[in-house]
Amino acid sequence: MFSIIQAAGWPIWPLILCSIVALALIIERFSSLRIARVAPPKLLDEVLSVTRAHLPAPDVVNKLADNSMLGRVLAAGVRAVISEPRISEQNLRIIFETAGRAAVHKMERYLNTLGSIAAAAPLLGLLGTVIGMIEIFGSQGATTGADPQQLAHGISMALYNTAFALMIAIPSLMFYRYFRGRVDEYVLDLEQAAERMVPHLMRFTVPR
Repeated sequence: MFSIIQAAGWPIWPLILCSIVALALIIERFSSLRIARVAPPKLLDEVLSVTRAHLPAPDVVNKLADNSMLGRVLAAGVRAVISEPRISEQNLRIIFETAGRAAVHKMERYLNTLGSIAAAAPLLGLLGTVIGMIEIFGSQGATTGADPQQLAHGISMALYNTAFALMIAIPSLMFYRYFRGRVDEYVLDLEQAAERMVPHLMRFTVPR
């Protein structure tokens, strides 16, 4: 019996590892994708108010960049105008786009890993079930005949692999979709903020 259970449960350790990694990624993404760390609601209005009459000092810009991902994007545009007063609107938009792409890359970190776990866990569970079934049927003696009770128990143990895998894959997929939606919302917020900042900062540029 021990050999049957051991054979049926062979791939359980990869599934346990997947569950630990998925849980760690979900907790990390919940922390990293908080609105306070990505796009504080009042930050853009505060930046527009501070830069209404003049551009801020470098230390203020540095604090803005350390505030959040949105602050980093806005600070990139402010720094560009400070360092190049004759910057064109097109080049300023390129600065914002570059900073925005870097912010999106940070927001999407680990999401592919979480999605891969959601896709791979059922396959690992199915692999465990198939291997367990092969070992179970192979362990039944051709001459002595099969023990129906032992066979049924072995099959149920093999199916636990698939059940455990689905318990990992379903939450992982749900959280992956949830985080993707959050990232898409934040991307829209960053784009709208940049659109408001471009004409605002262009007031401080020197015409060519």
